[in-house]
Amino acid sequence: MTAAVQPVAAAIPSLGAEAPDFELANQYGEPVKLSSFRGRNVAVVFYPFAFSGICTGELCEIRDNLGMFEDSDTVVLGVSVDSKFSLRAYAAQEGYSFDLLADFWPHGAVASAYGVFDAGSGMAKRATFIIDGDGRIRYSVVNPRGQARDFSEYRSALADLKRD
Repeated sequence: MTAAVQPVAAAIPSLGAEAPDFELANQYGEPVKLSSFRGRNVAVVFYPFAFSGICTGELCEIRDNLGMFEDSDTVVLGVSVDSKFSLRAYAAQEGYSFDLLADFWPHGAVASAYGVFDAGSGMAKRATFIIDGDGRIRYSVVNPRGQARDFSEYRSALADLKRD
């Protein structure tokens, strides 16, 4: 029997650090590479699973306030360990117009690179990294399991990006 390969979790990147680059398939199977957004801000929103209660509430709040992200020239990328097929159904059901990325295989590799993969449960922790146009982390939050992120913190972080 072959043991499953587990990604090695890195430390959570500090503010001001260069964001780890990655390329993942979106809900349509199209490749999305973080570094392709240089010159724009990016909100990388890790969430445990599609179709789960808190995750849906958080992503629907982003959906309903997407203009706030667009006003600060910020692209939203949702990332979970779900397959692109699950993410396509989830995006269609909830009306998400932003990319949902599949950190499916190697399972949780991108979440691990950001230090937010929970190997014990096989899911990404609830974490957000806002990355500026130079590829540097300007805001981050990692919440305990079962605790939704405070959306007002996004408003503040995005306002700070607009001031710079």
